[in-house]
Amino acid sequence: MKILHTADWHLGKRLENFSRLEEQKQVLKEICEIADNQKVDAIIIAGDLYDTFNPPAEATDLFYKTLRTLTKNGRRPVVAIAGNHDSPDRIEAPDPLARACGIIFAGYPHSEVPKFSTEAGLEVINTEPGFVELKLPEQETPLRLILTPYANEYRMKTFLGLDDEEGELRSLLEKKWADLANKYCDNQGINLLVTHLFMIKKGGEVPEEPDDEKPVLHVGGAQAIYTENIPPQIQYTALGHLHRFQTVDNTPSPTVYSSSPLSYSFSEANQQKYVVIIEAEANKDVVYDKVPLQSGKKLLRKKFKNIDEAEHWLKENPDTLLELILVTDNYLTAEIRNRLANAHDGIVTIIPELISAQEETTSTSSIDLNLEMQELFKRYFKHKHAGQEPNEEILELFKEIQAVTSEE
Repeated sequence: MKILHTADWHLGKRLENFSRLEEQKQVLKEICEIADNQKVDAIIIAGDLYDTFNPPAEATDLFYKTLRTLTKNGRRPVVAIAGNHDSPDRIEAPDPLARACGIIFAGYPHSEVPKFSTEAGLEVINTEPGFVELKLPEQETPLRLILTPYANEYRMKTFLGLDDEEGELRSLLEKKWADLANKYCDNQGINLLVTHLFMIKKGGEVPEEPDDEKPVLHVGGAQAIYTENIPPQIQYTALGHLHRFQTVDNTPSPTVYSSSPLSYSFSEANQQKYVVIIEAEANKDVVYDKVPLQSGKKLLRKKFKNIDEAEHWLKENPDTLLELILVTDNYLTAEIRNRLANAHDGIVTIIPELISAQEETTSTSSIDLNLEMQELFKRYFKHKHAGQEPNEEILELFKEIQAVTSEE
């Protein structure tokens, strides 16, 4: 059986003022083509389907159209769980109609998938909260999935019926997963865990979360879930949340973050993105491989000390999204910003790195409110901009605002 693992689509995501929707259309089309070319039997999407609880209409439209393509008229199941960016209720809302197309949604850790079958031969043969067993068309071996969508620690314990408020979440989850695995996951089927959690190898390196990602079940790693908490019957754990591809551990079985399909923050600049293809057989170790994605604009960070050099580089790197750092001893003028904007239409942020050292300030610094407003503004500006004096343009703009305010 071949299974495609993807996660963290973040549909509707913007990068400052830049929409990523067209890039998302391209990369989801590419994922559909990979699924067809690889002849996969099932698709797993491990959370963060959308970027917000209330995604724009074009994002939901793209999501459902993509899932419909992936299911191949109900012959290939798509199983999607909620992440920490998703509204569980929104994820599960279309469930009755989705099931007819071979799509299974799980919004909560205690969600239960009703038994159903499609005309194409897909069938749910066992189900209880947090677990589903599927009979796939043209496959004799069943696919068993333990599903644990995101919930905060308090709700996770409540949803799973765990009344040990003092117990560590990781040990409580371990018990719940073990109960399901012991009940359903024998060596006659393919057994996977699908979850949207912060998971690490105990004693191993703690991976960083993306700059703009909402932290999940951990504070400084204290509530990270350990790979040793995964039941031994599980052959592969499909993770969502971290945006860089990484194999967290291979013991007791591969535990993998597939990566997001696009780079969504400049902390992900120059990252290659992937989907994962899993080849699984009952009672055997899985084989998995990452397939690189080619769609989407590159996110690049670059520092310059010379405006001419920056302008030249910008023209050589079109169709990218950029964060520029300019080393300067002057505040960036409108003329400089216009030159850069004319050289490239994908500049997201320009960060001036001032050469002059920041003036030292202490908690005992006082403000003389008897000074004129312009002098107060100058001092405030220098304080906020590492000792840099405001230029004439800034001062004239401040005077203009002052004049308008006085008139009102």
